[in-house]
Amino acid sequence: MQSHAKTPDEYIDALPEDRKEVISKLRKVILKNLPKGFEEMMSYGMIGYVVPHTIYPEGYHCDPALPLPFINVASQKNHIGFYHMGIYSDPKLMEWFSSEYPKHVSGKLDMGKSCVRFKNMNKIPFELLGELVGKVSPKQWIERYESVLKN
Repeated sequence: MQSHAKTPDEYIDALPEDRKEVISKLRKVILKNLPKGFEEMMSYGMIGYVVPHTIYPEGYHCDPALPLPFINVASQKNHIGFYHMGIYSDPKLMEWFSSEYPKHVSGKLDMGKSCVRFKNMNKIPFELLGELVGKVSPKQWIERYESVLKN
Protein backbone atom coordinates (compact mmCIF):
# COMPACT_ATOMS: atom_id res chain seq x y z
CA MET A 1 0.00 0.00 0.00
CA GLN A 2 1.52 3.26 -1.09
CA SER A 3 0.81 6.33 0.96
CA HIS A 4 0.35 9.81 -0.46
CA ALA A 5 1.74 11.37 2.72
CA LYS A 6 4.23 14.16 2.17
CA THR A 7 6.25 13.60 5.36
CA PRO A 8 7.11 10.68 7.65
CA ASP A 9 5.04 12.28 10.44
CA GLU A 10 2.04 12.56 8.11
CA TYR A 11 2.55 8.92 7.10
CA ILE A 12 2.53 7.77 10.72
CA ASP A 13 -0.45 9.97 11.65
CA ALA A 14 -2.54 8.26 8.95
CA LEU A 15 -1.86 4.75 10.29
CA PRO A 16 -4.25 2.72 12.44
CA GLU A 17 -3.45 3.08 16.16
CA ASP A 18 -1.83 -0.37 16.49
CA ARG A 19 0.55 0.42 13.63
CA LYS A 20 1.46 3.97 14.73
CA GLU A 21 3.36 2.75 17.79
CA VAL A 22 5.27 0.07 15.90
CA ILE A 23 6.26 2.26 12.93
CA SER A 24 7.19 5.12 15.29
CA LYS A 25 9.43 2.81 17.32
CA LEU A 26 11.03 1.40 14.18
CA ARG A 27 11.61 4.92 12.87
CA LYS A 28 13.21 5.94 16.17
CA VAL A 29 15.55 2.91 16.09
CA ILE A 30 16.53 3.64 12.49
CA LEU A 31 17.23 7.32 13.15
CA LYS A 32 19.27 6.46 16.26
CA ASN A 33 21.50 4.03 14.33
CA LEU A 34 21.52 5.53 10.83
CA PRO A 35 25.04 6.56 9.79
CA LYS A 36 25.59 10.24 9.11
CA GLY A 37 24.86 11.25 5.53
CA PHE A 38 21.64 9.33 4.94
CA GLU A 39 18.46 11.41 4.96
CA GLU A 40 14.91 10.53 5.92
CA MET A 41 12.15 11.34 3.45
CA MET A 42 9.06 9.88 1.87
CA SER A 43 10.18 7.48 -0.85
CA TYR A 44 7.93 5.32 -3.00
CA GLY A 45 4.99 5.99 -0.69
CA MET A 46 6.94 4.73 2.34
CA ILE A 47 9.25 6.23 4.92
CA GLY A 48 12.62 6.12 3.24
CA TYR A 49 16.27 6.59 4.08
CA VAL A 50 18.30 7.69 1.10
CA VAL A 51 21.68 8.98 -0.02
CA PRO A 52 20.80 12.56 -1.00
CA HIS A 53 21.90 14.19 -4.24
CA THR A 54 24.27 16.41 -2.23
CA ILE A 55 26.34 13.27 -1.54
CA TYR A 56 25.52 11.25 -4.66
CA PRO A 57 24.46 13.63 -7.48
CA GLU A 58 23.97 10.75 -9.94
CA GLY A 59 20.85 9.66 -8.05
CA TYR A 60 19.04 6.38 -8.59
CA HIS A 61 19.77 4.79 -11.98
CA CYS A 62 16.08 3.98 -12.58
CA ASP A 63 15.23 7.67 -12.15
CA PRO A 64 18.24 9.97 -11.59
CA ALA A 65 15.89 12.70 -10.32
CA LEU A 66 15.42 10.53 -7.22
CA PRO A 67 18.05 10.16 -4.50
CA LEU A 68 19.68 6.76 -4.09
CA PRO A 69 17.36 4.61 -1.93
CA PHE A 70 18.72 2.48 0.88
CA ILE A 71 16.05 1.60 3.49
CA ASN A 72 12.27 1.86 3.42
CA VAL A 73 9.68 1.10 6.08
CA ALA A 74 6.01 0.51 5.34
CA SER A 75 2.81 -0.55 6.99
CA GLN A 76 1.49 -3.05 4.46
CA LYS A 77 -1.90 -4.77 4.51
CA ASN A 78 -0.74 -7.93 6.32
CA HIS A 79 2.67 -6.98 7.67
CA ILE A 80 5.22 -4.33 8.54
CA GLY A 81 7.78 -4.18 5.74
CA PHE A 82 11.43 -3.35 6.37
CA TYR A 83 13.27 -2.95 3.06
CA HIS A 84 17.08 -2.88 3.27
CA MET A 85 18.94 -2.75 -0.03
CA GLY A 86 22.21 -3.64 1.70
CA ILE A 87 21.10 -7.15 2.61
CA TYR A 88 19.77 -7.60 -0.91
CA SER A 89 23.05 -6.64 -2.56
CA ASP A 90 25.67 -7.88 -0.09
CA PRO A 91 25.79 -11.66 0.52
CA LYS A 92 28.00 -11.25 3.62
CA LEU A 93 25.56 -8.82 5.21
CA MET A 94 22.67 -11.14 4.34
CA GLU A 95 24.52 -14.07 5.91
CA TRP A 96 25.16 -12.05 9.07
CA PHE A 97 21.53 -10.95 9.33
CA SER A 98 20.16 -14.44 8.63
CA SER A 99 22.38 -15.98 11.28
CA GLU A 100 21.61 -13.30 13.89
CA TYR A 101 17.84 -13.26 13.34
CA PRO A 102 17.08 -16.54 15.20
CA LYS A 103 18.99 -15.22 18.21
CA HIS A 104 16.42 -12.42 18.51
CA VAL A 105 13.15 -13.91 17.25
CA SER A 106 11.56 -17.32 17.46
CA GLY A 107 10.08 -18.45 14.18
CA LYS A 108 11.16 -18.41 10.58
CA LEU A 109 12.62 -15.34 8.90
CA ASP A 110 9.98 -14.12 6.41
CA MET A 111 11.93 -12.36 3.72
CA GLY A 112 11.92 -11.49 0.04
CA LYS A 113 14.88 -10.03 -1.83
CA SER A 114 15.24 -6.88 0.25
CA CYS A 115 12.05 -7.01 2.33
CA VAL A 116 11.80 -8.47 5.79
CA ARG A 117 8.12 -8.99 6.60
CA PHE A 118 6.89 -8.81 10.16
CA LYS A 119 3.38 -10.24 10.40
CA ASN A 120 3.49 -10.33 14.20
CA MET A 121 4.17 -6.81 15.42
CA ASN A 122 5.19 -8.19 18.82
CA LYS A 123 8.10 -10.07 17.25
CA ILE A 124 10.02 -7.26 15.59
CA PRO A 125 13.71 -7.43 16.61
CA PHE A 126 14.22 -3.68 16.97
CA GLU A 127 17.71 -4.05 18.44
CA LEU A 128 18.84 -6.29 15.58
CA LEU A 129 17.37 -3.94 12.97
CA GLY A 130 19.15 -1.03 14.63
CA GLU A 131 22.43 -2.93 14.41
CA LEU A 132 21.77 -3.73 10.75
CA VAL A 133 21.02 -0.09 9.97
CA GLY A 134 24.35 0.99 11.43
CA LYS A 135 26.46 -1.47 9.44
CA VAL A 136 26.56 0.42 6.13
CA SER A 137 27.65 4.04 5.65
CA PRO A 138 26.52 6.12 2.66
CA LYS A 139 30.02 5.77 1.18
CA GLN A 140 29.92 1.97 1.54
CA TRP A 141 26.41 1.85 0.07
CA ILE A 142 27.43 3.95 -2.95
CA GLU A 143 30.46 1.69 -3.56
CA ARG A 144 28.30 -1.45 -3.28
CA TYR A 145 25.56 0.02 -5.44
CA GLU A 146 28.00 1.04 -8.18
CA SER A 147 29.79 -2.32 -8.13
CA VAL A 148 26.50 -4.22 -8.48
CA LEU A 149 25.19 -1.81 -11.11
CA LYS A 150 28.31 -2.20 -13.25
CA ASN A 151 28.01 -5.99 -13.13
